[in-house]
Amino acid sequence: MFPKEFERSVADELGAAEAAELLAALDGEAVVSVRYNPFKLSALPVSATDGVPWNRYGAYLSERPVFTLDPAWHAGAYYVQEASSQFVEHVYREACGGEELPEGVRILDLCAAPGGKTTLWSTLAGPTGLVVANEVIKQRAGVLADNVRRWGVGNVAVCCNEARDFAPFRHWFDVLAVDAPCSGEGMFRKNRGARDEWSPAAVEMCAARQKRILADAWEALRPGGLLIYSTCTFNRLENEGNVAWLMANFSVEPVDVEVPEEWGIEVGEVSGIRTFRMWPHRARGEGFFAAVMRKGDGRMKRETPRTRREPLGELNRPESRPLAEWVAAPEAMKFARAGEACYGFYRPVYRDVAALAGGLHVIYSGVCMGQIFNGRLRPDHALALFADLDRGRAAVTSLTREEALDYLRKREFADVSRLPEGLNLLTHDELAIGWTKRIGHRTNTMLPNSFRIVNV
Repeated sequence: MFPKEFERSVADELGAAEAAELLAALDGEAVVSVRYNPFKLSALPVSATDGVPWNRYGAYLSERPVFTLDPAWHAGAYYVQEASSQFVEHVYREACGGEELPEGVRILDLCAAPGGKTTLWSTLAGPTGLVVANEVIKQRAGVLADNVRRWGVGNVAVCCNEARDFAPFRHWFDVLAVDAPCSGEGMFRKNRGARDEWSPAAVEMCAARQKRILADAWEALRPGGLLIYSTCTFNRLENEGNVAWLMANFSVEPVDVEVPEEWGIEVGEVSGIRTFRMWPHRARGEGFFAAVMRKGDGRMKRETPRTRREPLGELNRPESRPLAEWVAAPEAMKFARAGEACYGFYRPVYRDVAALAGGLHVIYSGVCMGQIFNGRLRPDHALALFADLDRGRAAVTSLTREEALDYLRKREFADVSRLPEGLNLLTHDELAIGWTKRIGHRTNTMLPNSFRIVNV
């Protein structure tokens, strides 16, 4: 059953006959889709029916497997992402004239957990770009950081901050992506519990919160930069209403984004600003809304706030040597220490990450390399999953699927003799899943508990 007020609202929007089609779709089976990691794969490792038309790396599956029991998922080879939310790639590429993202792009993914769009932005930004993925709730930020580690591109900084905390980074970002917390109408099929939480009051509360988030972060976007605003809800108050509010209160300009008619996406307009809505009975995905606009031109320079706090300690060349030998392109990286751990960063973004760490609560950034003991690196799990890892630094041991799952459950190896003495990089189907160390007749599994398979 659906809330009566919701049924009335979609009937007013679509008409009674089409509203009935929507409600029937929302009572049906959810579509299953994933997006593979091109830094680790050239094709999808799971059986797919066909591709998601608006994302080069997305694909639909005929049924939902138990992803937790797929070592490729643990290796960061793909992300289980709802097809509609993958649409932001098309929006941004179209806004850039169909080209790849420019080098050195800075993207603020403001409401990022659990990480679907963050890993998408990470893929698009590449080694020269920086994605700042923010989540205000600490526990969800931890999940986001783990998903960033799995993805393993090394160009993301994960923060746990309020939107207003980014205001001092004035005109700093090229893209402000706000996938705003919303009333969740578009997820009624995928999350039946969302129906019970819905109410007209919740819609109004969400719309007000979305305005506050947008206003708090607005100064962080540079003039000429792109705002991509999205929700997973249908109502106009949270969608077109907030686009109209942005136009009334801030300097915004339209961006030309074309969408093929056969995709089934409703293209609208609010005073020249393009909007896109996915209805589950028309497009192959869950409910989704997006709008893209450009911040009005200006001549203000980017401002990086000054801070006395320097949590990253840059390492000199001799200090970096035990780290540099673990990556395939050491000349492209800089290394730093934060607390007891050492981190690697692509050179174009190191200063940016250092500035962020000095002014925000950054809980993870770059790639955690590990800790140095007596001049040697004890590698972190994140380094095993790093796409630019040099696999020549440790023995590489290929595991069967069952062996890989045993490792991911932190069970002892049935046959320790299969492992060379010392450190081993464990792989399955050539995808790295972690480290273990053989010491005589036993192994020391180096898998963090947050990556462990439990109760499956």
